[in-house]
Amino acid sequence: MTPKQYAHYIDCFNRNDFDGFGRFYADDVVFELGQKKRIIGREAIVDFYRGVKSKVRETLEIVSSVTSEHAVAAYVRTEFYGLEDWPDFIAGRLMKGESINIESVCYYFLEGGKFTHIIGARFKTL
Repeated sequence: MTPKQYAHYIDCFNRNDFDGFGRFYADDVVFELGQKKRIIGREAIVDFYRGVKSKVRETLEIVSSVTSEHAVAAYVRTEFYGLEDWPDFIAGRLMKGESINIESVCYYFLEGGKFTHIIGARFKTL
């Protein structure tokens, strides 16, 4: 995967283009959000984000990334902006009009140009 392709994935994610960012996932992709959540399958991940993005505007910014044919490693900043109250949101209590800002480390395993395993972990809350 090239840096331009990874940036396109993030752009699709930020624009809520579910079909666009969903194309980057293998059918049986595994997504692990630290020890908080494990999601298996493209459709399950897209459905998870449909639910999240109905309540939260989530915007990612690539701080740094390294890409290759078999993996992507990235350091990203994320802003979660509450569109409605969500006191038990996975990233922390979030109320309408409030934001949570975090930095995370993400590692994506690739096969055939698609993500097969994604590991994400919060580095710090800003």
